[in-house]
Amino acid sequence: MKKRVDYDKIAPTFNQRYADNQIWLSGEAISRLAEQLNTRRALEVGCGTGHWLAYLSEEVPRLVGLDLSRGMLAQAQRRQTHASWVQGDASTLPFPREHFDLLFCINALHNFDDPPQFLAEAFRVLCPGGALAVLGSDPRREQHTWYVYQYFQGTYETDLERFPDWQDLTQWMNAVGFTGLVQEDVEHINNPKLGRRVLEDPFLEKTATSQLALLSEEEYEAGLDCIKTTLQQAEARGETLSFASEFTITMLTGWKP
Repeated sequence: MKKRVDYDKIAPTFNQRYADNQIWLSGEAISRLAEQLNTRRALEVGCGTGHWLAYLSEEVPRLVGLDLSRGMLAQAQRRQTHASWVQGDASTLPFPREHFDLLFCINALHNFDDPPQFLAEAFRVLCPGGALAVLGSDPRREQHTWYVYQYFQGTYETDLERFPDWQDLTQWMNAVGFTGLVQEDVEHINNPKLGRRVLEDPFLEKTATSQLALLSEEEYEAGLDCIKTTLQQAEARGETLSFASEFTITMLTGWKP
């Protein structure tokens, strides 16, 4: 049974992960795809607080965000956008056949109970010629190096269970009928935290990432204590530690014939 994150609980502080001054190439990749398709209707599944749909607000007339969490959708509704927000499950999309030109999910597939069923549903609600884009990272890749895995016991093993690899995802998309699949790396994030600046990292908050949200309070505090102890030992030696935070975001796109 896949572990579930209580996104209602972490919704009020979730947006702290999105720095206002950062350019997010994942959002720009979705925007380019929407323009390529001359998109009139777009759906984001696992939309969370609506951060990514905002990239399409000026070019797509009809935007819909779907999420299972009422708390996340409550945050999304505060955005100044023309998007509609729908509570629903990725495995049973509450929309008619051939309704959207573009469907996408970003950093969300690992939270879905049944990813292959979601892909079948995506195929159903897309118009012929429409596209599905799945964006995310894979902890198995060499380019994925995150200090959280080192200091918080069990987080890496849990992510290996939650995150499908791209070969599996490609097979699932082919199996439901998507064609012309294209896989590309759209964003590389390399933002190490030096010394005590790691303690100011918004991604270190327990409510900022699913990896930490899944931990018990005791497990989370043990990880924090490990970081602080390691810092103290390094400072005593006159060293400044670097806490790795490097990710590659991949986009896999398939078209409905």
